[in-house]
Amino acid sequence: TKTMVYGVKYLVSYLSHFMSLHPGDIISTGTPPGVGLGMKPPVFLKAGDVVELGIEGMGQQKQTFKADE
Repeated sequence: TKTMVYGVKYLVSYLSHFMSLHPGDIISTGTPPGVGLGMKPPVFLKAGDVVELGIEGMGQQKQTFKADE
C-alpha cells in the first residue's frame, strides 16, 4: 500500500459516497509500479492471457482475456 496514489482511508471514504461497502468487499486498486508499462520493454495483457487471484478463506477470481471485437 505504500506505493498507492490514494491511501486506503481516502478510497474507502470516497467509494462510500456513492455505494455501500460491506465486510468482505474487495476494492481493486490496480497494480504496483514496475509491472506492465513500467517494464522495459513494456508488457501488456493480450488475448488468451489468464489472471488468477485469491484471498485465503474468501475466494478466488479467474479472468481470461479476449481480443476486442
